[in-house]
Amino acid sequence: MKNLWNSIVQSFKSIKSWSDFATRANLTIEVIRRIILYSLAGILILMGLGFGLGVGYVSALTSQVQVPTKHEMQSQLQDVNNSATLYFANGEKVEDLQKDLTGKSIDLSEMSPYLKEAIVSTEDSDFYHHNGVVPKSIVRAIISDITGIGAQTGGSTLTQQTVKMQLLSSETTWKRKAVEIFLAMRVDKYFTKDEILEDYLNAATFGRNNKGQNIQGVQAAAQGLFGKSAKNLNLAESAFIAGLPQSPSIYTPYDTKGKLKDDYSLGLKRKNIVLYRMYRDDKISQNQYNEAQKFDLKGDFQKPAKVSSKTIKYGYLYNTLTEQARTILIKRLVKNDGLQYSTVKRDKGLYTKYYTQADTELHSKKYKIHSTINKDLYVAMNQQTQQYKANFGTTHTDNAKDPNTGKSIKVSEPVQNGSVLLDNKTGQVLSFVGGVNFKKSQLNHAFDTKRSPGSSIKPLITYGPAVENGLIGSQSMLADFKTKYKGYSPTDYGETIQNKFLSAREALEESYNIPAVNLYDYIRNKGVSSKSYMSKMGIDLTNHEYSQLGVTLGGLDKGVTVLQQASAFSTFANKGVHVDPYVVKDVTEPSGKTIYKHKGSKKRVFTKQTSYIIKNMLHGVVTKGTASALSYESNFSTKNLFGKTGTSNDYRDNWFIGSTDGITLASWIGYDNFYGNNYNLASNSTDINQEQWANMANAIYKEKPGVMNVHKKFTKPEGVVSYKVDKETGTLPGTVEYNGMTAKVNQHMTTSLYYKGKPSEMSHSDFAIGGKSKNYKLFWDNYFGKSNNYGVVKQVGETSKSSDELASENGSGRTSGFSNSSSNNDSSDVTTNNSTSTGNSRTTNSTTSNGTSETGTGSGSGAGSGTGNSGGTTSNVTDEASTGTSTGNAGAGTGIVDPSAE
Repeated sequence: MKNLWNSIVQSFKSIKSWSDFATRANLTIEVIRRIILYSLAGILILMGLGFGLGVGYVSALTSQVQVPTKHEMQSQLQDVNNSATLYFANGEKVEDLQKDLTGKSIDLSEMSPYLKEAIVSTEDSDFYHHNGVVPKSIVRAIISDITGIGAQTGGSTLTQQTVKMQLLSSETTWKRKAVEIFLAMRVDKYFTKDEILEDYLNAATFGRNNKGQNIQGVQAAAQGLFGKSAKNLNLAESAFIAGLPQSPSIYTPYDTKGKLKDDYSLGLKRKNIVLYRMYRDDKISQNQYNEAQKFDLKGDFQKPAKVSSKTIKYGYLYNTLTEQARTILIKRLVKNDGLQYSTVKRDKGLYTKYYTQADTELHSKKYKIHSTINKDLYVAMNQQTQQYKANFGTTHTDNAKDPNTGKSIKVSEPVQNGSVLLDNKTGQVLSFVGGVNFKKSQLNHAFDTKRSPGSSIKPLITYGPAVENGLIGSQSMLADFKTKYKGYSPTDYGETIQNKFLSAREALEESYNIPAVNLYDYIRNKGVSSKSYMSKMGIDLTNHEYSQLGVTLGGLDKGVTVLQQASAFSTFANKGVHVDPYVVKDVTEPSGKTIYKHKGSKKRVFTKQTSYIIKNMLHGVVTKGTASALSYESNFSTKNLFGKTGTSNDYRDNWFIGSTDGITLASWIGYDNFYGNNYNLASNSTDINQEQWANMANAIYKEKPGVMNVHKKFTKPEGVVSYKVDKETGTLPGTVEYNGMTAKVNQHMTTSLYYKGKPSEMSHSDFAIGGKSKNYKLFWDNYFGKSNNYGVVKQVGETSKSSDELASENGSGRTSGFSNSSSNNDSSDVTTNNSTSTGNSRTTNSTTSNGTSETGTGSGSGAGSGTGNSGGTTSNVTDEASTGTSTGNAGAGTGIVDPSAE
């Protein structure tokens, strides 16, 4: 600039005449003019470019936004003072979700004229003149937001505020602001100013009332603050209410308990600002302005009052549907923002943001959540549980420290129950039992607690994969002798050893542990991975868990939920296809548009041949195995019923899962062991849980007999081959060499079912999985008449009980009473051969015990536990059978001991 000035000065100094001066002046003016023109042109070009970029940016932000119809906008704008509604499968209402806000919508004609004028003067004085937005206000707000200079006004009109409250989330992003502007103009196009104002006055929040409740709408504000309707508000009261929306929590005169704050002067000052703006806009006279300023509102405020509590009948169902609907909305919100749910889930802060947003929508918008729950079945199952729960076991009472207050409190620990009823074909959860007393514990034991599955996992993780890969048939022999795997020594129930060879069928029927461990070790060594099967059935375990032999007995690090176990087990009833379980069918938004509809997911896990064989074997569990009591406890035919029991160490958990063609019903009982307690079930817990299962199944059959489909036979598919095998060896009949003699072995024959594989030839050894030379010698000596201890049950641990007593208390297959199930071929295609491996086929010097527990014990190093540490809380929700409010606690229960790796 200095050089330019010097050159201009020198130029003028060199002027010799006025003519020269005029010429140079004209030249200078022309240069300056061109500079100005070029600068203006450049500025206009930049402004045009900026405008184009801005329009393009806004277009990009709004390009993926679905344009709502007038009907959809109207439904959402008027959706105030509402919350989501939960429904049973038949469309009958379960309950409305508790609202975050209390209020009632009213027409504009039912509001005081002062109130309408006050809101417009305070929030948007140009309301009746703009088209939904004010461009200069938006530009001012954008500049202020970018530079941080100036008041943070937001530039929002009443129309924009209404759109933000009713059509959008409360997030503060450029995208939301762009969509807000777009929708505001659309709303202004389709609705009158009075309609928009009415929607705003019904939707805006106005702090708290004299009960401490959050209030929405001017009617609730008028009644909650001054005890009158909105139509009867005077000028001062109207101005006070109109000043609240800017900052409800600051200006509200009441605290969370409904008491007047010690200092609510800010609200009174805000009222005076509103009055001034009304006076400025010529809405009121100076005299009205002065009188309203002097009006004493303190004496006008309502005295504190108590909130009337509301009880909810179906507590566990209410919580479950709320939680699942919230997750559905979270996933939808995440998807709309272009994010991945798995990524958001790992970010605690981000997940909390979406959780809060979804929860707010559920409790303030009229969504409809339709469930799969059959009301009649749900009521029936829970009533049976309430009637029978006193038989579950001892309710322990103890002193414990309250984790919130640190004070000593008296607590009770009842035996809990979690049950799930599934439709095998669709995966629908038809009913469930969440616990025995929702008032005392809101922890959902059907969906949320993870416990050791005990032996109920055996057919899923071991026997199913073994049959699928042709490694065993139903009569293949498994060793049940004393064994040791690098420090791990498994035993059967009550720390016993059967000391004989057992068929796979009998080992599964009576739930012996040593054969299962031998078989799991065998299939692993054959390269069969149980992981691929389990994961397809919805159970994801760690590689460490799969490396432990005790996993086949339920030795898991965290355990499984009742829903997971029921769903996995239903795979066999569904001919080897697993269908993901679900409880929410669809969700519709206030406009009636369906925003979520469950899409079923099916995966082939096992072939239909393998599934048939496993069902055939598990049918024996309920006819003569560990659950044979069901044959006379059930009020329906058990000819086509199959199932599996499960018990974890020290009777910590007890399971029974049973399936027909139509349904799978799983029942678990156990203690939560809150506050660090270590309570276990009684030794007869297997009998107790089976009776609980039978009670529920009978109630289901009484209410909806068709849903169980008990008369549908499981027909044998092509590809399942029946072989006649020797009952004692599981091999084809043949001859063996014994002490220099050749003997024919074929006196006791039975049928063995195979898929892919086939029985081996008769041999002196190697016919049983897990068998050792000394085991075979013991067997053949006994077979040919030598008196020895083959088949004599060995007691490893110390006990004063006989093997028969142990068998009885742990669900022995030998029961008395009428049975309506048959094992002959006329009764069902699912038949069992009444064959048990006897201790001695030719002599009577051996004894057998036919009992079973599934307490998969084992000595050696390594440990694991099944835990139930998931809980939920809610308020003002009652049990299906009791009333009141409560807070649930997280429970934990250790499961079966996880042995060390081989």
